[in-house]
Amino acid sequence: MIPIIDLFAGPGGLNEGFSSVGEDTNQPQFRTVASFEMDFHACQTLRLRSAFRALKRKGSVPRSYYEFIAGAKSWEQFSSEPEIAEVLAEAAKEIHQIELGPANRAKTDELIRAALEEALDRDGDDWVLIGGPPCQAYSMAGRSRRRNDKAFEQDKKHFLYREYLRIIENFSPSVFVMENVKGLLSSTNAGKGMFSRILNDLSNPKDGLHYEVRSLVVTGSPAELDPHDFIIKAENYGVPQRRHRVILLGVRADLLHRMPRSILEQSDQVTVRMAIEDLPKIRSGIAPVRDNSWEKWSAIRRAVDLRLANDDVAAADKTSQPILDTGGPFSRQYVTPEPKTEFQRWLLDPRIKGVTLHEARRHMAGDLERYGYLARKAISLSKNPTIVALPDDLQPAHVNIGRPDTPFVDRFRVQLWDAPSTTVVSHIAKDGHYYIHPDSEQMRSLTVREAARLQSFPDNYFFQGSRTQQYSQVGNAVPPFLARQIAIKVAQTLQLQAPVHEGARSETRESVLPSPEQDIQQSSALAF
Repeated sequence: MIPIIDLFAGPGGLNEGFSSVGEDTNQPQFRTVASFEMDFHACQTLRLRSAFRALKRKGSVPRSYYEFIAGAKSWEQFSSEPEIAEVLAEAAKEIHQIELGPANRAKTDELIRAALEEALDRDGDDWVLIGGPPCQAYSMAGRSRRRNDKAFEQDKKHFLYREYLRIIENFSPSVFVMENVKGLLSSTNAGKGMFSRILNDLSNPKDGLHYEVRSLVVTGSPAELDPHDFIIKAENYGVPQRRHRVILLGVRADLLHRMPRSILEQSDQVTVRMAIEDLPKIRSGIAPVRDNSWEKWSAIRRAVDLRLANDDVAAADKTSQPILDTGGPFSRQYVTPEPKTEFQRWLLDPRIKGVTLHEARRHMAGDLERYGYLARKAISLSKNPTIVALPDDLQPAHVNIGRPDTPFVDRFRVQLWDAPSTTVVSHIAKDGHYYIHPDSEQMRSLTVREAARLQSFPDNYFFQGSRTQQYSQVGNAVPPFLARQIAIKVAQTLQLQAPVHEGARSETRESVLPSPEQDIQQSSALAF
């Protein structure tokens, strides 16, 4: 297996994609030997997932894992079982809660050196560095908020990529994969473009160490590429989300002779309907909690229907049974369907015997009325309506509302059934306005599980922490289904003409690596 070092790991989206390659045929191609992340709850999520993968490699994930994520066992009961305690202890050696930066460089280097020495002694010379330095300094939204902030150019987040670069300088990975927002392409600091600076630094980390930085979606040498050629549009690769990110693939210069350029194969788009429609219908919650009754919710629902009827918009179809349930951390109402697509094979796991993290948030009654109204309007318009579509008395009480140049007219955003969703970002942890469920009957924002599905996390992927912390982790992740396709490309190129270790079979390692299509079809939680 090829060792992986994961920097700025978040809840493990890149990690999951790489770790999954070959896993279900008992021929895993990658193994994460060290992950670095500063957030406590994300580290808890990483630790649990690492234990899950270790159990899977041993042959079968025990029922107790599913009992834990369903809430039938406490963490204390689950983690004290001998088999679980063993894999959690191993995971603790792999997952490091640490802030990457000058204060922790010596410790970080020591941990990476120890992990690589053990792994490379066992598995050969190749290893891969993955990760996405925090993007707030490069994102369009972040730059807009701090446009008049004189301290912005000195924000250390501009240069966190240098921690990634420093690891490359010190440890010379065979390949690196670095992810960031597309706002990086237009970001500047002290009048200089950040992307060209980062690209040059990654291509030439130090004297005697050089990398060819490749696009995964456009063929051609680095000299032939435009900066926008490094943007991957996730919806073109089977992820039910319009997420556009810069992803750089770096190949060490001395390995170029056995690593021909190769790009991802596009696939049919997966829509919001395909990703979440099968989940149980639940109603929105109402804030404050004292108002969270079905009777009040029904009154809001009737008010929405009346408005729509008055607007000559067909009222929402009535369900045969009233929606009484607001969901919860675990629901047994869900029966896993038979998977029919590659995405479903990746996503579904019947051993859960229900669905986790499918609980509606509570919102003010006025917002719920807006959600229901706009969701039904979206169906009649076949597009996402702006706040201009709201009746006057449903307009938000904001000083800018009603002006000819009203900013943020799309601050309420319905996720359309028959298209990929808009980008799921960490702001989903703050409110649900940008993530309105397309079914007006449910009149709510997306649950953690729905957001996780749009990010392509398997249903058996469990996020630790409070619901707010879970939302934040989901929004900060790289879609694992996309990461998997990148990992397959890396595995295929790394293993071309790879030397055979003494005692191994005579064929090259590539011969045991399935094609991307074969491997994705084989990768199903049903294989546990």
